[in-house]
Amino acid sequence: MFVQVVQGKVRDAEGLMAAVEEWDRELAPGATGWLGTTAGVAEDGTFIAVVRFDSASSARRNSDRPEQSDWWARTAGNLAGDVAFHDCDEVLKFQDGGSDDAGFVQVIQGRGDYGALRKMAGSPSEELRKYRPDVLGGTIALHGDGGFTQVVYFTSEAAAREGERKEAPPEVQEEMGEAFDPQGLTFIDLKDPMLRSPR
Repeated sequence: MFVQVVQGKVRDAEGLMAAVEEWDRELAPGATGWLGTTAGVAEDGTFIAVVRFDSASSARRNSDRPEQSDWWARTAGNLAGDVAFHDCDEVLKFQDGGSDDAGFVQVIQGRGDYGALRKMAGSPSEELRKYRPDVLGGTIALHGDGGFTQVVYFTSEAAAREGERKEAPPEVQEEMGEAFDPQGLTFIDLKDPMLRSPR
């Protein structure tokens, strides 16, 4: 899997999300290798889209389409200032890798130990399912420079907040401590996420 992360501050949230819906409706059918999109606007005006493709070559072919360039030229006007892009050749999945049925999505960004992140993502999921039944799964896209974008899909925000209050099992705490410094993380909460996959 290949992931492109696009993020920036919003000038017009309604116009931006309408443009994302337009892409799903009109451009997605011609995007060979597109696996899905998770997008939304957080309460502080941060927009983020995590777009999944089956390979980097499929993502490049999509970017090279004239209709894609035209769409982005119109869409970018809904964002203020610089827009950040992260092209991620390595994407880790945990549990089922997420779900379009999620009622709440949390995006976590920071820097970490890639080896420890791979180990954490590859750990058996039974313990996590038992300890956090609100977690439907997720992905960790490695930026390639030590940074990462993790997307966690929850049944609902209420369930996620309740789950946050639980103390993680010692082995989970140990894995997280090896993978990244919790103090250096940024959280982007998508309370009304747009979740799309090929129909």
